Amino acid sequence: MEAEFAPATKAKKPSAILFMCGFNVIRSPLAEAIAKRLLPPDIYIQSAGVRSGERDPFVDAVLEEVGLSIGRHQPRTLEELEDDFFDLIVTLTPEAHHAALELTRANAVDVVYWPTMDPTAATGTREQMLDAYREVRDHLWRLIEERLSGISRHPAETA
Repeated sequence: MEAEFAPATKAKKPSAILFMCGFNVIRSPLAEAIAKRLLPPDIYIQSAGVRSGERDPFVDAVLEEVGLSIGRHQPRTLEELEDDFFDLIVTLTPEAHHAALELTRANAVDVVYWPTMDPTAATGTREQMLDAYREVRDHLWRLIEERLSGISRHPAETA
Protein backbone atom coordinates (compact mmCIF):
# COMPACT_ATOMS: atom_id res chain seq x y z
CA MET A 1 0.00 0.00 0.00
CA GLU A 2 1.50 3.33 -1.03
CA ALA A 3 0.89 6.41 1.06
CA GLU A 4 1.95 10.01 0.72
CA PHE A 5 2.25 12.07 3.88
CA ALA A 6 2.00 15.81 3.43
CA PRO A 7 1.72 18.75 5.82
CA ALA A 8 -2.00 19.11 5.17
CA THR A 9 -2.56 15.42 5.84
CA LYS A 10 -3.30 14.50 9.41
CA ALA A 11 -1.97 11.00 8.98
CA LYS A 12 -2.11 8.51 11.80
CA LYS A 13 1.13 8.82 13.73
CA PRO A 14 3.36 5.85 12.94
CA SER A 15 4.84 4.03 15.90
CA ALA A 16 7.84 2.77 13.92
CA ILE A 17 9.51 4.15 10.78
CA LEU A 18 12.14 2.42 8.66
CA PHE A 19 14.28 4.31 6.14
CA MET A 20 15.64 2.04 3.40
CA CYS A 21 18.23 2.48 0.66
CA GLY A 22 20.57 0.21 -1.27
CA PHE A 23 23.41 -0.28 1.21
CA ASN A 24 22.45 1.55 4.46
CA VAL A 25 25.60 3.61 4.07
CA ILE A 26 24.56 7.16 3.10
CA ARG A 27 20.92 8.02 2.46
CA SER A 28 19.08 5.88 5.01
CA PRO A 29 21.50 6.58 7.92
CA LEU A 30 21.25 10.32 7.15
CA ALA A 31 17.45 10.08 7.16
CA GLU A 32 17.48 8.07 10.40
CA ALA A 33 19.65 10.64 12.20
CA ILE A 34 17.57 13.58 10.95
CA ALA A 35 14.25 11.90 11.79
CA LYS A 36 15.46 11.09 15.30
CA ARG A 37 16.14 14.81 15.76
CA LEU A 38 12.89 16.10 14.21
CA LEU A 39 10.27 13.53 15.19
CA PRO A 40 8.85 12.72 18.63
CA PRO A 41 11.03 10.41 20.73
CA ASP A 42 8.25 7.83 21.11
CA ILE A 43 8.53 6.90 17.42
CA TYR A 44 10.92 4.00 16.83
CA ILE A 45 13.19 4.97 13.92
CA GLN A 46 15.69 2.72 12.15
CA SER A 47 17.43 2.36 8.81
CA ALA A 48 18.48 -0.59 6.70
CA GLY A 49 19.68 -1.46 3.25
CA VAL A 50 18.83 -4.08 0.70
CA ARG A 51 22.48 -5.09 1.03
CA SER A 52 25.13 -4.15 3.58
CA GLY A 53 27.93 -1.76 2.65
CA GLU A 54 30.87 -0.02 4.31
CA ARG A 55 30.42 3.03 6.53
CA ASP A 56 31.03 6.33 4.69
CA PRO A 57 33.06 9.00 6.56
CA PHE A 58 31.45 11.83 4.54
CA VAL A 59 28.15 11.00 6.26
CA ASP A 60 29.74 11.64 9.65
CA ALA A 61 31.23 14.91 8.39
CA VAL A 62 27.99 16.39 7.03
CA LEU A 63 25.97 15.30 10.06
CA GLU A 64 28.52 16.80 12.43
CA GLU A 65 28.08 20.15 10.64
CA VAL A 66 24.45 20.25 11.85
CA GLY A 67 25.10 18.81 15.30
CA LEU A 68 24.02 15.24 14.53
CA SER A 69 25.75 11.87 14.63
CA ILE A 70 25.05 8.29 13.66
CA GLY A 71 27.19 7.16 16.57
CA ARG A 72 28.49 3.65 16.15
CA HIS A 73 26.04 2.84 13.36
CA GLN A 74 27.20 -0.01 11.16
CA PRO A 75 25.46 -0.65 7.82
CA ARG A 76 22.86 -3.40 8.13
CA THR A 77 20.29 -5.22 6.08
CA LEU A 78 16.63 -5.84 6.90
CA GLU A 79 17.54 -9.31 8.14
CA GLU A 80 19.96 -7.78 10.66
CA LEU A 81 17.41 -5.49 12.32
CA GLU A 82 16.44 -6.44 15.86
CA ASP A 83 12.83 -5.35 15.35
CA ASP A 84 11.06 -5.90 12.05
CA PHE A 85 7.69 -4.29 12.73
CA PHE A 86 7.30 -0.95 11.00
CA ASP A 87 4.07 0.79 10.07
CA LEU A 88 5.85 3.18 7.69
CA ILE A 89 8.74 2.36 5.38
CA VAL A 90 10.33 5.27 3.51
CA THR A 91 12.41 4.07 0.57
CA LEU A 92 15.09 6.28 -0.94
CA THR A 93 16.21 4.23 -3.96
CA PRO A 94 14.28 2.28 -6.62
CA GLU A 95 15.90 -0.98 -5.47
CA ALA A 96 14.86 -0.38 -1.85
CA HIS A 97 11.34 0.57 -2.94
CA HIS A 98 10.91 -2.64 -4.91
CA ALA A 99 12.27 -4.71 -2.00
CA ALA A 100 9.96 -2.99 0.50
CA LEU A 101 6.89 -3.56 -1.69
CA GLU A 102 7.78 -7.23 -2.05
CA LEU A 103 8.39 -7.56 1.69
CA THR A 104 5.12 -5.90 2.69
CA ARG A 105 2.76 -7.33 0.06
CA ALA A 106 0.68 -9.18 2.65
CA ASN A 107 1.04 -6.62 5.45
CA ALA A 108 -0.69 -3.35 6.31
CA VAL A 109 2.44 -1.23 6.03
CA ASP A 110 2.62 2.13 4.29
CA VAL A 111 5.51 2.29 1.82
CA VAL A 112 6.54 5.71 0.54
CA TYR A 113 9.17 6.41 -2.12
CA TRP A 114 11.31 9.56 -1.81
CA PRO A 115 13.75 9.52 -4.75
CA THR A 116 17.11 10.66 -3.40
CA MET A 117 20.28 11.15 -5.42
CA ASP A 118 23.46 9.19 -4.79
CA PRO A 119 26.16 11.65 -3.67
CA THR A 120 28.95 9.21 -4.55
CA ALA A 121 28.37 10.13 -8.21
CA ALA A 122 29.95 13.52 -7.48
CA THR A 123 33.54 14.01 -8.52
CA GLY A 124 36.09 16.72 -7.96
CA THR A 125 37.66 18.10 -4.82
CA ARG A 126 36.85 16.90 -1.33
CA GLU A 127 34.75 20.05 -0.85
CA GLN A 128 32.78 19.40 -4.05
CA MET A 129 32.10 15.85 -2.89
CA LEU A 130 31.03 17.10 0.55
CA ASP A 131 28.66 19.54 -1.18
CA ALA A 132 26.90 16.57 -2.82
CA TYR A 133 26.49 14.91 0.59
CA ARG A 134 25.21 18.18 2.06
CA GLU A 135 22.67 18.39 -0.75
CA VAL A 136 21.37 14.91 0.13
CA ARG A 137 21.32 15.76 3.86
CA ASP A 138 19.38 18.96 3.25
CA HIS A 139 17.01 17.25 0.79
CA LEU A 140 16.17 14.57 3.37
CA TRP A 141 15.80 17.18 6.13
CA ARG A 142 13.25 19.10 4.00
CA LEU A 143 11.32 15.93 3.13
CA ILE A 144 11.10 14.81 6.75
CA GLU A 145 9.99 18.28 7.85
CA GLU A 146 7.47 18.68 5.02
CA ARG A 147 6.04 15.19 4.65
CA LEU A 148 6.12 14.04 8.24
CA SER A 149 5.33 17.43 9.75
CA GLY A 150 2.00 16.23 11.10
CA ILE A 151 3.94 14.07 13.55
CA SER A 152 7.00 16.23 14.12
CA ARG A 153 8.01 17.84 17.38
CA HIS A 154 7.15 21.42 18.18
CA PRO A 155 9.79 23.70 16.51
CA ALA A 156 11.12 24.77 19.92
CA GLU A 157 11.93 21.12 20.70
CA THR A 158 14.22 20.68 17.68
CA ALA A 159 16.79 23.22 18.79
